[in-house]
Order: sequence, then structure tokens, then C-alpha cells
Amino acid sequence: MTPTVALLMTLILLRVDFAQVLSYLRRPVMVAALLAWLLLACPLLAYAVVRAVGLATGLDGPLGAALVIMATGCAATSSPAFARLVGLDGEIALVASLLSTLLVPFTAPPLALGLLGIDLSLSVAALVGRLALMVGLPLLVSLVIRRLAGPERLRRWGRAVDGAVVLLVVLYGFGVMDGVLAKLLAEPAFVLGGILLAFAGSAGLNLVTALALAPAGRGLALSAGLLSGNRNMALYLAVLPASTDARILLFFALCQFPLFLSPFLLKPIYRKIA
Repeated sequence: MTPTVALLMTLILLRVDFAQVLSYLRRPVMVAALLAWLLLACPLLAYAVVRAVGLATGLDGPLGAALVIMATGCAATSSPAFARLVGLDGEIALVASLLSTLLVPFTAPPLALGLLGIDLSLSVAALVGRLALMVGLPLLVSLVIRRLAGPERLRRWGRAVDGAVVLLVVLYGFGVMDGVLAKLLAEPAFVLGGILLAFAGSAGLNLVTALALAPAGRGLALSAGLLSGNRNMALYLAVLPASTDARILLFFALCQFPLFLSPFLLKPIYRKIA
């Protein structure tokens, strides 16, 4: 999974307009508000919904807890590519995904512990090291390729790069989904229920975020909705201890279904809105 994600990030950075990225970084209030919504408001809303519908206790308790933890996660690394595929703003998606990844070790553990009593053992030092490898190295490689290829050639390669991104996301999915088929055959009701909840959680966060940020502009609101619905569960799968409830870890794997399918399901909707 690690080489796949590194190559995926390299291709995403090849398609990013860095001038547009810098323009967003010059609007710190807007970026801070977006991050606060993604990392603080969304988990609190998810917790309120879980409590309201009765998923916080009983046999469904692990699924409810997993849904809340999912809402604490950073935006998926593939968000900029998915945003471009559906005609949204890939640059704000890149800014939010990178900054939310940097901030999630400071926001997710206290929220999970305070709301659910679950200790998310996210090591800041270890996460920074992973980020240096998964973001810093692809950034360096992408800058070298930009220099050697030139802007005109990169423009001609644009659609091919987007297609390669999709293929890499599929390869990444092979690693994340390992073992899910066996679990589906053993406990079909639980797995299918988890898939439905994953789709509901992703769509719900997407819709609520788009509506909440609509005053900031349609393009930004839709991009933020996509970010909110697609969270990086691979990070939690990589760092959570082995003592974590297996049903919570399974739900994180099931969240890949709405993540992988969202560009295809949402593109007609975004095209109609546009």
C-alpha cells in the first residue's frame, strides 16, 4: 500500500495548480473555518446522530463508534484527484487534505476519548515521519517531472494522468480490502449493514457540509462536501493498536466502498448542479 499511495500522491501533485493552492493559503480564515468544520463540527454532528438513532449502545455500538471515529478522520489523500474527476476544485481539496492530515493527531484522540471513551493512540512523531515520506518525497519527484516535462507536455498528459490515478486507487483498494470477502461470507448481515452505514455516513457528511458552507460559494461548498464524505481510514488502520474492536476496523475497510464509488455516483449530480 505504501508505494501505491506515494505514487498516487506524485500523480495528484502533477495535476495541481500551485498558484491556486497558494491563493487559498492567503485566505487563512476560510481555510481555518473549513478545517474546523471537517475535524471538529463533523464528529460532534455524527455523535449526535448516532445517539439519536440508537447506534451508541447494544450490538450496534461498535458500528456507531466507528461512524463517529470516521467523522474525526482527515480528508482522504485521493480527494484532490476525485475532485478533479467530478469537475470540482482539486486545489482546495489538496490544501484541506494535507492540513487536515497534519492536524488530525491533535483533534481526533481527544474527541474519540471524550465522546466514546476510545483511546486513539496516534503518535504525532510517527505520523510526521509518515507524512514526510508520503507527501515530501512525492512533492520532490513531481517538481522534478514538472521541470523536465514542461507545462505544455503535462497539459497533453492530463487525462492520462487522471486515468492512472484511478488505477492506483484500485490497487490501493486491494490492500485495504484484504480479508473483507471472508468476513462477508462469515457474517453477511453485519458486513452488508456496515456497507449501508458507510454509504449513509459518507453521503450525510457530504450533504450537511455542502449545505453548511453554501454561503461561501457553490464550488467551495461542493468540494468541501466531497472532502467531508471521504475520510482517510487507511491512516487509522495503520496506527490503531491490535486491541481495537475488530468490528470497528472492519467498518473502516467498508468505508472504502463509498470512497471508491463516489466519483462515479456523484459526477452526474455535480454536472447537473453546475
